[in-house]
Amino acid sequence: MTKPYFKSQDKNFTIINADVFEVLPKFDFEFDMVFADPPYFLSNDGLTIKNGKITSVNKGNWDKNTGLEDLNNFNRKWLSLVREKMKDDATIWISGTSHNIFSVGQILTELDYKILNIVTWEKTNPPPNFTCRYFTHSTEQIIWARKKTNVPHYYNYDLMKKINEGKQMKDVWKLPAIAKWEKSCGKHPTQKPLSLLTRLLLASTNKNSWILDPFTGSSTTGIAANLLGRKFLGIDKEKEYLEISKARKIEIEDFILAEKYRSKLNGFTCKDQLKSFLVKESISEQSDSIVNDCTSQFT
Repeated sequence: MTKPYFKSQDKNFTIINADVFEVLPKFDFEFDMVFADPPYFLSNDGLTIKNGKITSVNKGNWDKNTGLEDLNNFNRKWLSLVREKMKDDATIWISGTSHNIFSVGQILTELDYKILNIVTWEKTNPPPNFTCRYFTHSTEQIIWARKKTNVPHYYNYDLMKKINEGKQMKDVWKLPAIAKWEKSCGKHPTQKPLSLLTRLLLASTNKNSWILDPFTGSSTTGIAANLLGRKFLGIDKEKEYLEISKARKIEIEDFILAEKYRSKLNGFTCKDQLKSFLVKESISEQSDSIVNDCTSQFT
């Protein structure tokens, strides 16, 4: 059995310091949902603007572009491996940009996943394009797919409609990038905002669902999952980022702080909408548990 790098006292948050290709095959467990933010392979010595300053786009050796063939082989390998650890009705979300998303889409189709949507995340506060030679990059794409073409997936249509002012939720989401308070324990160079992860988790999982993030980084997926009453396993090779993950989980074990963070999440029509939904979800789960306890006496 692989030893966790950190496992929370409530057992709802586990992170492992390992190469996903080495450790995941050892798991005899299936997940309800996967979120993956794989390397975009855009560390090509280019420049961008951060906090008003010109800076390198390089993230590290794990993000170096070594060619299209290597990119496709990498995506084929991890998507094949993760598929084996998904329940038959599970779904997967994969984040990317033009650097990797076309490869991901191609390999998903090749491996018989069913692509459900390609969500465009429009950032409300993108960094400017300082070259003035092309349009400002202000979006990322997130592919949503299910494991099998003939097995229905879970989608909380009613909630998505409710938080979209009574209209069907579109596949373009206008949400801000990470805020300062989300970096309280440190930051990851490709960290996603909690508001983004919150929406996709609410859309495609139930309370107590198990979520896998094979490239967990600073574990925004896990923090969002735990704030929503879901369970999480994250894998990453970099101890530096797992230390941030650990600190973030310990931070939200403070109930008051966790409530504060929930109240800061964007994407809802009013301040208490998320809180109200989570209360109803808990009540529904308790009711189902009572019914199951009663029916089990007669089976």
